[in-house]
Amino acid sequence: MRDVAIVSFAQTPSLRRERDKDEVEMLAPLLGEVIERSGIPRKEIGFTVSGSSDYLTGRPFSFVIALDAVGAWPPIEESHVEMDGAFALHEAWVRLQHGDIDVALVYAFGKSSLGSLRDVLVTQLDPYYTAPLWPDAISLAALQARALLDAGLCTEREMAQIAARNRAKARQNPFAQLRGDFDVEALLASPYLVSPLRKHDCPPISDGAAAVVLAAGDRARKAVSRPAWIRGIDHRIEPHSLGVRDLCRSPSTTLAARKAGVLGASVDVAELHAPFSHQEVILRNALDLGPNVDINPSGGALAAHPMMVAGLLRLGEAASRILDGRAKRAVAHATSGPCLQQNLVCLMEGDP
Repeated sequence: MRDVAIVSFAQTPSLRRERDKDEVEMLAPLLGEVIERSGIPRKEIGFTVSGSSDYLTGRPFSFVIALDAVGAWPPIEESHVEMDGAFALHEAWVRLQHGDIDVALVYAFGKSSLGSLRDVLVTQLDPYYTAPLWPDAISLAALQARALLDAGLCTEREMAQIAARNRAKARQNPFAQLRGDFDVEALLASPYLVSPLRKHDCPPISDGAAAVVLAAGDRARKAVSRPAWIRGIDHRIEPHSLGVRDLCRSPSTTLAARKAGVLGASVDVAELHAPFSHQEVILRNALDLGPNVDINPSGGALAAHPMMVAGLLRLGEAASRILDGRAKRAVAHATSGPCLQQNLVCLMEGDP
């Protein structure tokens, strides 16, 4: 396998509503920034892949329109996934393994404010048995949280503490949407949104974009002094039917972590894509993270959650801490679908 690394990462601020820019206007300066940071000329990028959703914009082939931000010259080899940008990054990593190119550009964008996201996500569900019942995304997460509480695997206080910790850490992240000090007692006194979930247990509606540049072997070493080498990456999926799953566990995350070499490895930082507070508990257990691991130093998905971007943000935030020397080894996780249905795990480290 070829050594592949993230050599640059950039993101836009996550906003409740991006009123002034469409997707192309969000992406154009971002892509220029991430390419400039990589130190690699645009003409050397051999593959470009994006992650987004036409459902969010309400028009077909919105990703083709977004290609205007990449530029018409030089011609590019391009692909797209109708998923979070983290899964687009996996495709780029696979493409770099072919050996005929050395550099890839990955980007993702999403404007969640354009519609009712909790209702739009119903279209992901089983069309015969589940979708006709029209359970919205927050209600499904509430079912999972209730199962976790009933099993004694977490408490509502622990969920509030997770939300408070993530948003407190986001104070150091100028791109986060929600940040500051949150009093746990005040959070617990707030009303339920969908029992047992309160507003702080759920991700904010966010508009935003992110991008990374990947490079292989010597090209990565020439680009930056300390690349974030991808030592393992894998993604797995749970059964489509929620009724045959144990919602308290995430075996697909554990399997992906095993394939990526995370289980048993010592890591400094973990960026977990847990859109709901109780899901952090499930992911910590699935990844077997110890008490000394710094979880979500960026604030995580509870501080900013642009749809189709939040998973790529986790990989980018983890990589940035290796690029600047704040961490030696980091694990990043991304998810898609209801109740942690699809899960990607990536292990990164700097040069020894």
